[in-house]
Amino acid sequence: MPGAGACAALDIGGTKIAAALVDEGGTVLQRARVPTPGGGGDAVLAAAAELLDGFADVPVRALGVGAPGVVDPATGTVVAATDILPGWAGTRVREILAERTGLPVTVVNDVRAMACGEAKAGAAAGHHRVLYVSVGTGVGGALTVAGALEHGAHGTAGEIAHLLVPERGPVPCGCGRRDHLEAVASGPAIAATGDAPRAGTLLGRALAGLLAVLDPDAVVIGGGVAQIGAPFLDAVVAAFRAEALPPLRATPIVPARLGTDAPLVGAALLAMTATAPRGSRR
Repeated sequence: MPGAGACAALDIGGTKIAAALVDEGGTVLQRARVPTPGGGGDAVLAAAAELLDGFADVPVRALGVGAPGVVDPATGTVVAATDILPGWAGTRVREILAERTGLPVTVVNDVRAMACGEAKAGAAAGHHRVLYVSVGTGVGGALTVAGALEHGAHGTAGEIAHLLVPERGPVPCGCGRRDHLEAVASGPAIAATGDAPRAGTLLGRALAGLLAVLDPDAVVIGGGVAQIGAPFLDAVVAAFRAEALPPLRATPIVPARLGTDAPLVGAALLAMTATAPRGSRR
């Protein structure tokens, strides 16, 4: 039966909610999306659950969710969030969606879902230890090892938005400060200055220091700003090569491959892993 064994996935954002059915190989079988409603977490999750109803004719074994903010992976609750979704902090995403859908639910931060998608079925496939960097409305990061997410003690492993930079950004970071990487390298920062190469240079310098600590096999750069292409990505690579320690300079820095499907594929594959029989988990 087409779709048998598939998982549903949600990518919740400040402007839209996307849903998909994804098979075990990471192929997206169906897609749907709606604008994100106002009204706080309950309204957002009600719209998300309604969106999933469109997949009712396909057998689904679990639901994976990529959600903005800091997510407690043990409980699926948003423990901290910016104003991108008013009233989102404290939302019990896993509990509420499990009750509404009757499915086992896995919830991670949206950038971590993207990282998992790229690690398992995208640009990072075949690499063991990967730093994923998302540059869009904000700047985010995540670390995967053997395709699995490293969450860290507080759920922020790989987060790069709040790295200090040596200049003041044209826009505030999500936390309000202007001396953080997000304040100089995000999409709004580039829109304010019109200088994508400068933003790329600052990101590349930050990566040079970060890779001395993390030492990954590869770096994958995704998000809306990465679509600028060479003016941004070439500056990232050039600055990184100039500043990195000699053993690190050859580390591949590659563009993401899955585009807007990355968080959906990643969330679905995480849900598959979480619900697989113990002996078959990868």
